[in-house]
Amino acid sequence: MKIVKRSGIETEFDREKIRVAIEKANESGDKKPELSKRQIEYIVNVIEDHCEEMGRSLSVEEIQELVETHIILQGAPETAKRYIRYRFTRNLARVANTTDNQILSLIECNNEEVKQENSNKNPTVNSVQRDYMAGEVSKDLAKRILLPPDIVQAHEDGIIHFHDADYYAQHMHNCDLVNLEDMLQNGTVISGTMIEKPHSFSTACNISTQIIAQVASSQYGGQSISLAHLAPFVQVSREKIRKETIETIMASGGVADDIIVSQIVERNLRKEIQRGVQTLQYQVVTLMTTNGQAPFITVFMYLGEAKNEQEKRDLAIIIEETLLQRYQGVKNEAGVYITPAFPKLIYVLEEDNITPESPYWYLTELSAKCTAKRLVPDYISEKIMLKLKVDSNGDGHCYTCMGCRSFLTPYVDEEGKPKYYGRFNQGVVTINLVDAACSAIVDGKDIEKFWQILDERLELCHRALQCRHERLEGTRSDAAPILWQHGALARLEKGECIDKLLHGGYSTISLGYAGLWECVYALTGKKLTEPEGEKLGLEIMQKLNDACAKWKEAENIHYSLYGTPLESTTYKFAKCLQKRFGKIKGVTDRNYITNSYHIHVTEEIDAFQKLATESKFQALS
Repeated sequence: MKIVKRSGIETEFDREKIRVAIEKANESGDKKPELSKRQIEYIVNVIEDHCEEMGRSLSVEEIQELVETHIILQGAPETAKRYIRYRFTRNLARVANTTDNQILSLIECNNEEVKQENSNKNPTVNSVQRDYMAGEVSKDLAKRILLPPDIVQAHEDGIIHFHDADYYAQHMHNCDLVNLEDMLQNGTVISGTMIEKPHSFSTACNISTQIIAQVASSQYGGQSISLAHLAPFVQVSREKIRKETIETIMASGGVADDIIVSQIVERNLRKEIQRGVQTLQYQVVTLMTTNGQAPFITVFMYLGEAKNEQEKRDLAIIIEETLLQRYQGVKNEAGVYITPAFPKLIYVLEEDNITPESPYWYLTELSAKCTAKRLVPDYISEKIMLKLKVDSNGDGHCYTCMGCRSFLTPYVDEEGKPKYYGRFNQGVVTINLVDAACSAIVDGKDIEKFWQILDERLELCHRALQCRHERLEGTRSDAAPILWQHGALARLEKGECIDKLLHGGYSTISLGYAGLWECVYALTGKKLTEPEGEKLGLEIMQKLNDACAKWKEAENIHYSLYGTPLESTTYKFAKCLQKRFGKIKGVTDRNYITNSYHIHVTEEIDAFQKLATESKFQALS
């Protein structure tokens, strides 16, 4: 059995330390000790049993609170006061030196929290450790100076989660859709070096990887690019190869027969595309960015983005090669083909590829084959997205998420044109719906009390999101030239503030939510798969949407609802829930809570029924 120290180090549970601490508090007063040895032994045994029953490693703070509680239950208030006073004195000493232990533990690879926080980062590597060290300083500044105390406390208690506090000290945004088209067609600047429009597909791919790395080093969230922005360079390469082929034939005294030339051109073009796609794949997984990991990048594969039929055919070739190479995988250090973590792939199902009779059905078959082996690509339905993502002109749009799963809201620029690439998300704060529900049922199930608590918690999230927004206001374009000056997100002047991009819908800021399943079950005893549970679940989702709409209307900032992928926060929320409410069957009795609106993983349900049920919530998230 283990415990987690304040530094994040996981160590063996030691009952003797608890006994010694209680004995010191018991004997340090002027009067006769309040607790007998038998009572102290009883307290130690109860705490040890409790730790065993929890099925996870408790923190030092949790154990100390248990000690306080059981000293009081044994009728020893003065001993409890001395124990609390000792904790307070020790805490004051720690506040004066807030980061040393955390940083030293991660340098020595003893910090269990860091080890489990991000599977894409290897905390034993020097470059990653430097990022984590900076992150500890940023979190410390955020908690002590930059954020209001009640928001910090709510974050610590697991009532909300203030995401990416390890980057909050800097003026950085979350995730985005990189405007690769603008950068490749109009040129860009990387590290002070002008990069002109590429003259071949493979060069375009190489430049794209440089852009991806620069963007990843300038933000903390994921990014997405579209293969459609690379497709025009297939024709550039085709014309270049054709010219070179004819020149070679003519130079050797031959006749440049059109059919033969075309065959040679297309064969060499395929090789060029293969090299370009391979460059994209291998560069992405081997580049190291300043945040200590390979770029978190999604590649969008949507035939509907092609501007003409020739470009669509060329895009199809790129998509095919991308799928073939992902199906093969990349070799690990032992020379075995494995599934690379990045880039993520998203394939759009549409009229041109959805039936066996459609011209690009072969791509869908290849995509399914790739998914069966590599669990990528993910899929987007053009038909559904056109219904759900409708702009102010009344037009539906199909576009990719930013990195992982966060989608931009529909947006029309001042010229009345829809715009998605070049836009971004300012950050996320997530509400723990399970905590709101548990807080409402302490004295019995009370839906009205839940709505009242939910309103209070939403306002807390609102204020936290305003902190995120205000942290970005006043940021000058010089902070990240690749983003703000050279086309990834904008073409601002040097020294110009990014404020106009933070308002009016150009960027979004997200209210995340987690644990809808447990929330509904706590309030009603019903599941989301049952009519009563589904009804309440949809009402809660609508409430969250209404809050975002109200804030948006009042502030001209595009708040959006986000089904948070909790990652390690699912464990944090579960731990905090058990600490605050104990173990409630079906609600807080596991070491995790369910992401967003998803059906619980233990529920016996077939895949199609699961999709049918969750699709009702998708329209609201």
